[in-house]
Amino acid sequence: MDNIQNIERDVRLADKIAERKRKTYVIVTRTLLYILMTFIAVCMILPFLWSLITSLRPEEEIMSLPMKWIPSAITLEHFKYVFETIPFLKMFLNSVIVTVVGMLTNLFFGSLAAYAFSKIRFSGHKIIFNIMLMSMMIPGVITLIPTFFVLLRFPLAGGNNILGQGGIGFYDNLAAVILPGAIGVYGIFFMRQFFTSLPDDMAESARIDGAGELKIFYRIYLPLVVPGLMTLGIFTFQSGWNNFMWPNIVLQSPENQLLTMAFKFFKTPTEVNYGPLMAISLMMAVPVLIIYVFMQKYFVQGVALGGIKD
Repeated sequence: MDNIQNIERDVRLADKIAERKRKTYVIVTRTLLYILMTFIAVCMILPFLWSLITSLRPEEEIMSLPMKWIPSAITLEHFKYVFETIPFLKMFLNSVIVTVVGMLTNLFFGSLAAYAFSKIRFSGHKIIFNIMLMSMMIPGVITLIPTFFVLLRFPLAGGNNILGQGGIGFYDNLAAVILPGAIGVYGIFFMRQFFTSLPDDMAESARIDGAGELKIFYRIYLPLVVPGLMTLGIFTFQSGWNNFMWPNIVLQSPENQLLTMAFKFFKTPTEVNYGPLMAISLMMAVPVLIIYVFMQKYFVQGVALGGIKD
């Protein structure tokens, strides 16, 4: 009897030791993970913090060595210089128009195409979809020149005749930035994941009741993929808002320029005006940050649900 009690006591003691070791392991692992995550977060926030400090410090302190994180004085001269140098409000309005219109077209056409590829069984839909996915592998820089000439020779636009001759097409027009990005393959692929995760029975029942495809799409499926639409909206807004190279190619007139094109006013081959450059960078980041803060719930939910497939 005593031997049995001793064995039970030893087993309980061993369990307590094992539990204590497990808790110690969990605490140490979490502590190391938090330290690593904190280090990564600090590394990621330092450039933004440096930009903020640079935009507020006096000009003579920007390139001073050793670098001081705390400026001797706070000044808004760099922000004032930005508004005096460029037509900020006009550029801001152009950027809003291009970005919002591009976001809406991507959401509308992308969700329509995604619904068709996931819920309508038409001939060759898998082949067409795979070809579209293959096009994502083509670097965007390869299509710059063909896209430019398509817009330049667009029929009946910018003085062109029916053959696309005699004018400038959509060159130096905001439509030249909107049209090439009006719908993207990534948006179709992203939204298709959401539609695929929804059961087909709802569409079949609606078709039996006589509902058309547009009604099925709008009344049944679209309300169920709102998180996906919100997430795609954030992605497309950020992409359009930060678009730099293409607007510099197709836009020329000062009244048609976007905010991303304003950076060239503060940088020359021999000199970089860091104060105003950081100031306009921060002002450009504000709309994206505001949208992300207010739509963070949908963004996280959309990313989490985007990979789920029944």
